Amino acid sequence: MRADRVFAYGAAAGLLGDLLLGDPRRGHPVAAFGRAAGAVERVLWRDHRGWGALHTAVCVGGAVGLGAVTEHVVRPSRTASVALTAAATWAVVGGTSLVREARVIGRALEAGDVESARARLPHLCGRDPQALDADGIARAVVESVAENTSDAVVGALVWGAFGGVPGLVGFRAVNTLDAMVGHKSERYRRFGWASARLDDLAGWPGARLTAVLATVSGGDPRGAVRAWREDAGKHPSPNAGPVEASFAGALGVRLGGTLSYAGRVEHRPVLNGQGRAVATYDIERAARLSRRVGLLALGAGVVARALVKGRGA
Repeated sequence: MRADRVFAYGAAAGLLGDLLLGDPRRGHPVAAFGRAAGAVERVLWRDHRGWGALHTAVCVGGAVGLGAVTEHVVRPSRTASVALTAAATWAVVGGTSLVREARVIGRALEAGDVESARARLPHLCGRDPQALDADGIARAVVESVAENTSDAVVGALVWGAFGGVPGLVGFRAVNTLDAMVGHKSERYRRFGWASARLDDLAGWPGARLTAVLATVSGGDPRGAVRAWREDAGKHPSPNAGPVEASFAGALGVRLGGTLSYAGRVEHRPVLNGQGRAVATYDIERAARLSRRVGLLALGAGVVARALVKGRGA
């Protein structure tokens, strides 16, 4: 079976598995990678960029290498190749868990139970929930849905389309490692630098595709284009900026502003300042937009894989 068909059937099956089942409840491969990366960190940690780069190379290279070897072993069998791609897609894509967590918080807010929403918010993002009222929680959820649509769904499908199973697991390894060590704490400011920069590079194509798909499938394409063009570059993240700005424009809401992380207050630029404040019902609208973007990303990945295969033929 041609490689493009293996990806098309396998990725579709994996995305369907995520839709029906969500993340594996036990023995999640991403959690196993996190434990392994933590063990490597305990051996290699030094307050130095070079040692951090080595840590990144060992962890990401190991994940990509394992994916490549496994893909090579099963290649003679069409069924096994599709099954491996499906399993890898299911393991690295987290769209259902993202939407599920967002909806749990949305239902709590709709019921007026702000305390339950605050308690649930850390499952979705790293904001300080005690610093947020109901509207602030809703805005945080919409921003997290937007950013994680790129990180947890579209980015993985993009790299899977061009790199097969190694691309799928490699992207998730990079993204997971960035979440572990890529932040600017005292311990990781230098050690996590390489992981953070690699995540920016790996996330670049998926973020732009997410922005494009949010623009064409959202409720206000012109507003999404305008917000993306005018506001994306103001965001401190080169990848979250286009994604959040396009979601804000597509939904007709304002995102950004004052945030609180781990006791540290950040004042970020407002995205789509012409929009209205986020309301609780926008959580469901963002979740539906995320679903549409994920499905369109699968289609785009299948087409891209077929074009790459056609040029190589």
